[in-house]
Amino acid sequence: MAGKAAAAGAGVLLVTANVGSLFDDPENLQKNWLREFYQVVHAHKPHFMALHCQEFGGKNYEASMSHVDKFVKELLSSDAMKDYNRARVYLDENYKSQEHFTALGSFYFLHESLKNIYQFDFKAKKYKKVTGKEIYSDTLESTPMLEKEKFPQDYFPECKWSRKGFIRTRWCITDCAFDLVNIHLFHDASNLIAWETSPSVYSGIRHKALGYVLDRIIDQRFEKVSYFVFGDFNFRLDAKAVVETLCAKATMQTIRAADTNEVVKLIFRESDNDRKVMLQLEKKLFDYFNQDVFRDNNGTALLEFDRELSVFKDRLYELDISFPPSYPYSEDSSQGKQYMNTRCPAWCDRILMSHSAKELILKSENDEKIVIYDHIGPNVCMGDHKPVFLSFRIAAGAGKRCLRSEKIFRETTL
Repeated sequence: MAGKAAAAGAGVLLVTANVGSLFDDPENLQKNWLREFYQVVHAHKPHFMALHCQEFGGKNYEASMSHVDKFVKELLSSDAMKDYNRARVYLDENYKSQEHFTALGSFYFLHESLKNIYQFDFKAKKYKKVTGKEIYSDTLESTPMLEKEKFPQDYFPECKWSRKGFIRTRWCITDCAFDLVNIHLFHDASNLIAWETSPSVYSGIRHKALGYVLDRIIDQRFEKVSYFVFGDFNFRLDAKAVVETLCAKATMQTIRAADTNEVVKLIFRESDNDRKVMLQLEKKLFDYFNQDVFRDNNGTALLEFDRELSVFKDRLYELDISFPPSYPYSEDSSQGKQYMNTRCPAWCDRILMSHSAKELILKSENDEKIVIYDHIGPNVCMGDHKPVFLSFRIAAGAGKRCLRSEKIFRETTL
C-alpha cells in the first residue's frame, strides 16, 4: 500500500498486542515477536500504523526498564521501519503511582509518502501537524495530545493493584478524523467463580468498564468522530456454557478445602471409558484433555460462546473472526501453537469500531482481501497473547472531515 497516498485512500494497519511476556523473557521472545511484526508491516505496507500495547514492561516494570528502552529503540530505528519518518510513542512508565499506572504503550508510525497528517490537541482543541519522531512517557496525564484514564479501584475490588485503563488519541488523515483508543479491561480472577453463572460476574465488570470508555469518547467535550477501540478486552467465552457443552456426558466431582469447605477443584469424568478425566477446573487451572477443539477450524465451533460483545452491538462493530483464540498461549519459546492450561482459550485481543468507522474502510469489489482481520505469528511463540491486526484503507472523503468545526492549527507543529 505504501508509496504515494493515492486519491483512493491511505493504507492503515491497526495492531493490538499484550506484550507482558516479552519483558519477562526478552532474550527468547522479543526477537521472534519483532520479526513476525515486521513481516506483517512488509506484507501490508501501510501509510499509517498504530500499535497498541498492554502490559508494556511486563509484571515488574522497574526491573524491565532497560528492556523497554531497547524495544522502543528497535521499533523506531529498525531497517524494516526506515520509511516511517514520523512517529509518536506514548508510554505509561509511571509505575510508582497506584492511582494512575496503566502499563499501556501506544505507538504511531507515519510513512514518508503520507502528507498533511495531523494529531488533535485535546487541551487547545486544535489539530497540529505531525513532524519528526517523539517519545512521551512518565506522567502522560499532562500530555495534551491524548486522554488517559485508569479505571476506578471499585470497578474490580478483588484486585489490589489493577493496571487497567485506556489511552485515547485523535488523528486526521486524508482529511478524515477518527479516534484510536488503546484499552485493557479486567481479567477473570477465578475459573471457578466464572463458571458459577452465565454470564459471569467478571463479564459484568468488563461491560461496566467498556461502557464507561464509550460514554467518555462520545461525550460533549469534543466533536464526535468515528473511533476504533483495540486492545486486550479480556473477553472470555461463557464458561458455564462451554463446560456444559464440552462435558455434556460427564459426571462432576467436587473437591472442597478441609478447613473452609470452599470449592477448590472440579473434576469432570466420562461416564464410561474407564471414567477418563475430561476437564479439571481450579481457580487458575482449565485443563481440558483435547486442545484440538480450540484450534480446529480456528476454533470457530466455540464462537457461539463468545457473547460479551453482544451487549454493545448497537455501539460497536467487529469484522468476522477467522483466527483461533488469542489467549492463553504457552510462553515456552519452542511452542507456537500450544495453549497453557490456566484458562479456557478465548478471543481476548480484538479490534472494534464504531458503526460510522465502517465508512472509513474502503472495500474493493475487485479484491476481497483488501480488508484483513487476523492474528500475528500463528506458528511462533509470541508470548501468552497472539497480536491481532486489522489492515484496510481509509477512503478519501469518507467519514467526518477534520476541518468542519475543530480548526487545524497550521502554524504549530508537534
